Amino acid sequence: MNRRHKTHHRTITVDGTELFYRQAGNPQNPSMLLLHRYPSSSHMFRNVIESLAESMHVVAPDLPGFGFSAAPPPDQYTYTFENLSRTIERFLDAITVDRFFVYHFDFGTPIAYHLATRHPDRIRGMIVQNGNAHEAGLGPQWDAPKTFWSDPTPENKAKLGAWMNFEGNRAEYVGDLPDRIAELYPPECWHLDWQRLSRPGIIDIQFEIFCDYQNHVARFPAIERYHRKHQPPCLLLWGRHDAYFGLDEIMAYNRVLESLEIHVFDSGHFLLETHHMECAALIAAFVSNVDAVSLSRPEPRGSAVGR
Repeated sequence: MNRRHKTHHRTITVDGTELFYRQAGNPQNPSMLLLHRYPSSSHMFRNVIESLAESMHVVAPDLPGFGFSAAPPPDQYTYTFENLSRTIERFLDAITVDRFFVYHFDFGTPIAYHLATRHPDRIRGMIVQNGNAHEAGLGPQWDAPKTFWSDPTPENKAKLGAWMNFEGNRAEYVGDLPDRIAELYPPECWHLDWQRLSRPGIIDIQFEIFCDYQNHVARFPAIERYHRKHQPPCLLLWGRHDAYFGLDEIMAYNRVLESLEIHVFDSGHFLLETHHMECAALIAAFVSNVDAVSLSRPEPRGSAVGR
């Protein structure tokens, strides 16, 4: 393997916050931004980065408060999805990534759509993996969070259950999965996540971000307008045993997007732990197809040269 295709582990300071990120591939190739979710980090992409880097320039940052990035206290950093997206935008500017594909998953989805609605010309295509952008995907499992968001009393908070702990972290990966699937998940994933999450102050930060998810839900109409107007090419990858995001979400994307490819796998929420080879191949083919189409027509007016 070419050394350039290997994963490089780097840090960069963006507006006073140190970000850890993984990077691989030739910057002259199409760029791919990988956005992780709670309670994970860029570690979740470790099995696909080098495969994708054979034909792409891949960057996978740890968000502030996650993984190996800095976690400034809330009085020094605003933990909202909008602000996280602005940090990622400045991160991309710092490493000179202009236009890019974005892979987004769960908590990464609000960040991706802030980037997309703010600068639609920078998004070349989307890979959505178990991430909600429609009311249809918010099934009964979201009733307790919705109640808490509308009325954040101690009683309603208690109804959320104790999920920001080690067992809750493990359940993010294998909770309620059939044994045939659960045994495919390596336990070091939730052990690493919990090691990072259990540092002083991190759980409070994560709860602030969780509370801001209500603002992502409120933006669903704006996201639909973005979809209808800009029609980003979209590859949708889904683990069908996801306890948080139902299959109805898939058809909600299907009703709005004209260029949509859908693949549903016999897996859970963390799809890449069980189907990374299949997903990497689909992503590479998707990017290649979009790239071939874009090369056959002029770049959008005002966009920078390069990818």
